[in-house]
Amino acid sequence: QVQLVESGGGLVQAGGSLRLSCAASGRAFSGATMAWFRQAPDKEREFVAKISGSGGSTVYADSVKGRFTISRDNAKNTVYLQMSSLKPEDTAVYYCAATWLILVRTTPDSYNTWGQGTQVTVSS
Repeated sequence: QVQLVESGGGLVQAGGSLRLSCAASGRAFSGATMAWFRQAPDKEREFVAKISGSGGSTVYADSVKGRFTISRDNAKNTVYLQMSSLKPEDTAVYYCAATWLILVRTTPDSYNTWGQGTQVTVSS
């Protein structure tokens, strides 16, 4: 059973930065495509970024492109989300997700393992 544990959320002022971490345990981490999603109150969960098992391929939502960077360290079984130039509209619970599917989309139903989420709040 794979477990994902996020950390690094918090309160930050607009324009600031945060780095989220997601530690994985229990299965071959390097074989998983990892992703970050977020969910604001009364909104659907939305895709933020994903990274291939090797780390050689990344995809970002247009809303975060150029401000967020996803990376991974397979030796530490950890994926990161570096967030810069944060905006109030980035406020949400951020979730780490994993999948071992070959064809991976940017929708939540492509991922079968989720963390518990970490709150990010950006004040104006």
